Amino acid sequence: MKKVGLGIAVVVALVLLGGFVLNQLGGAAEAARVGDCARISGSHDNPRYQALDCASEKATVKIAKILPFNEQKCPSGGMDYSTYMGDSTFCLMPNFVEGACYGQDPESGIAKVDCTTKDSVKVAKVLTGQTDRAACGDSRAAVFPEPAVTFCLQRGDQQQ
Repeated sequence: MKKVGLGIAVVVALVLLGGFVLNQLGGAAEAARVGDCARISGSHDNPRYQALDCASEKATVKIAKILPFNEQKCPSGGMDYSTYMGDSTFCLMPNFVEGACYGQDPESGIAKVDCTTKDSVKVAKVLTGQTDRAACGDSRAAVFPEPAVTFCLQRGDQQQ
């Protein structure tokens, strides 16, 4: 189970890195709305924001909440949200799909991969409307309070 935790920690850290990159974009995402999905790619010094349909294989983050700039913080009580701070603060969460596996991508930080990929993480369940770690059983839970979503994560590159 410790190996599962390490792989999951890497994937979550990469999603958070995507939020930091998005933080550097300035006004590139002005038309974004809650529920929109995107891919953030490029280097730390030259990030690129690409709005995408949430069903796209390349959409790695979703805007969970938009707050007035510097007036509020993203919701707490679960996983940390990635943030973008421009004219507003965007609270970002992963755009994980149940049954899909994710791994490291040098261009965007995280990407969908084949589940046989070394150190991949599989999304065993997506529990929309719930913030219940116990619902994941032995799987690792990634909980986001607004909107309420629990991702149950397992090691993707090993038979369960």
